[in-house]
Amino acid sequence: MLGARDVYGDVLIELGTVNKDIVVLDADLASSTRTSKFAKKFPDRFFNMGVSEQDMMGTAAGLASAGKIPFCSTFAVFATGRAWEQIRQSICLPKLNVKIVATHGGITVGEDGASHHSTEDIALMRVLPNMTVIVPADGYEAGAAIRTAVKYNGPVYIRLSREKFPVIYPETHEFEIGKANVFRDGEDVTIIAAGLMAHAAMEAADDLRKDGLSAGIINMSTIKPIDSNAILTAARKSGAIVTVEEHSIIGGLGSAVAEVISENEPVLLKRIGINDKFGMSGRPAELLEHYGLTKDAIKKAVYNIVEKKGIVSGSNLLTNP
Repeated sequence: MLGARDVYGDVLIELGTVNKDIVVLDADLASSTRTSKFAKKFPDRFFNMGVSEQDMMGTAAGLASAGKIPFCSTFAVFATGRAWEQIRQSICLPKLNVKIVATHGGITVGEDGASHHSTEDIALMRVLPNMTVIVPADGYEAGAAIRTAVKYNGPVYIRLSREKFPVIYPETHEFEIGKANVFRDGEDVTIIAAGLMAHAAMEAADDLRKDGLSAGIINMSTIKPIDSNAILTAARKSGAIVTVEEHSIIGGLGSAVAEVISENEPVLLKRIGINDKFGMSGRPAELLEHYGLTKDAIKKAVYNIVEKKGIVSGSNLLTNP
């Protein structure tokens, strides 16, 4: 298990040591976002903007226009919701080089409840022209994505979790914006996942293989620009897709995949995510279970979709729920 926000704090110091143009802004949550590490190392390049996310984004835009590379951090629900207009008008419209690295994404924020659960942030960022949207699958991919983002000239939104993720990638992993990682091909179905759900998807695919089903696995860390080629290749090969995300099924990964296949290669699709509901207070594992974001939920969705293809019978479905 590795915390993506912990890696973020360390990578900020790594990058800041070699690039003096990197500055970091936070909205009074530096301890939680781990930008406090950068603040301690480079106090003259750290700005605590207080509980004023709109001002943070406007200030970051000004710094970017002066040649700096600002990293803005706070909780995902505040970064994308409270400051959306400033991101649109001051950052995305002029395509300024601002990196928004938001922590506490999704429902695994846990006990903080619906007011702090960000289940709409990917949709809010994905709709903005010029914005790149990244949801890393583990801590090492988060670090790799941040190292890549600093080399990219333009707005980037990176969504991190409060919880520690199971490790999927090696520490030496390299990240390419807009490129999905195809872990395995599938003949019967392809599971496309992002963030925390990538590991659950891999576990589900392993179980399905024991049951005689060939399930492909794609980690779609870049939600925008999305890897259309990987999606269409999988659609043609497997003829069925299940998407899994810790986000609303409206506007996130599932919607992005649906847009690609509906216009180019219509196949059966099932979206797994938050079904147009707000979160609630609870332990992260309990919330994932409550909202159907588990290995077993993925397996059930796969059996339902392959039954429609005629691969398994109803009786098989009942014995493999």
